[in-house]
Amino acid sequence: MELPPRVDSTFRYVLLAARRAEQLMRGAVAKVPPSSKPTRTAMAELADDLVAWDYGPPPQPEELAPPAEETEAEAQPDALA
Repeated sequence: MELPPRVDSTFRYVLLAARRAEQLMRGAVAKVPPSSKPTRTAMAELADDLVAWDYGPPPQPEELAPPAEETEAEAQPDALA
């Protein structure tokens, strides 16, 4: 299978086609002559590069919380006498 222009992987293609097919099922206007199946219409739109999409902003690194100090009760295990 040859991927449409700008689509870098099969996984991304499937995600884009599924999202566009859902939009079509919810009433979005098709940008190509519609097929009997919304998925086929979505794939045709992607093949013609008619669906606008981007990668979004790059993820921001999360700050790690400093390790919590042990309390005195946690540091000494209970001894059974």
